[in-house]
Amino acid sequence: MTTVSVNEIALGIESFGADDAPLVLLVGGTTMLSWPDALCERLAAGGRRVVRYDLRDSGESTTADPEAPAYTLRDLAADAAALADALGAAPAHLAGIGVGGMVAQVAALDHPGAFSALTLVGTRAVAPGPPDDDLPDHDRATMGRLFARPMPDWTDRAEVAEFAATGAEVLGDDPVAAHAIAARIWDRTPGTAAPVQLANQLGMVFSRLDCAPRWRERLPEIGVPALVVHGRRDPFFPVGNGAAIAREIPRARLLVLEEAATAIPDAAVGEVAEAMLALGRGTAGAAVRGGASRPSHG
Repeated sequence: MTTVSVNEIALGIESFGADDAPLVLLVGGTTMLSWPDALCERLAAGGRRVVRYDLRDSGESTTADPEAPAYTLRDLAADAAALADALGAAPAHLAGIGVGGMVAQVAALDHPGAFSALTLVGTRAVAPGPPDDDLPDHDRATMGRLFARPMPDWTDRAEVAEFAATGAEVLGDDPVAAHAIAARIWDRTPGTAAPVQLANQLGMVFSRLDCAPRWRERLPEIGVPALVVHGRRDPFFPVGNGAAIAREIPRARLLVLEEAATAIPDAAVGEVAEAMLALGRGTAGAAVRGGASRPSHG
């Protein structure tokens, strides 16, 4: 792992594959570890240069005040475009997961020349907070269980990992995988700001980021091939959110992972990797707009 300087900050990155291969740039849901190692490796084996990176205030990227960020979603989108340029690989295939998917949507709209394809995983087309009336909101019962848990001691590695595991179990994700990833996040979260930064990375305070202005109405402007991946069992951003994005981006394909919740499970890595590689080859757009896997609701 290393860092790259863009927009007067440093972004922590990790690369897979040959440096001269077409770039797939992965925007994490704050931390790069939102993207499974196995998926990065499969994309690299498919002839891509894969770079995943930490957003500001997470991992090895520049940390200022994670609890009260002085930047906006559009600044994070500008970071993605600048990073693709700094890596010498623009236009790049841009992919975002969770909140990173919001960053990726805005980046594709604000910096259209920087990206050749767009993959959005487990996200929605409006900022954190109450969604539009036609979009399904977080499952209330699940959120009640998720946020009723006592906060861990963020300076205690074991407590943080267990907190992530119990949260994954509530959401329907793999608790063993979540435990391991949280421990890795803890290990690479430096400095005295670590407790707040860790809370931010596990989704506790990211909603404080200013995500204005709205971008949903601009989605039809996206002109690059797009793939929308969503877990059928996602209670955080229910699948209707992904379906709405796929409807509104011209010729987008919707891939619903029937057994997935918020994370990409190991069993789905091959399917997601092949869909992303096909998008890069320009073949995914051959599907009916929204894809054959479009759910009936949303």
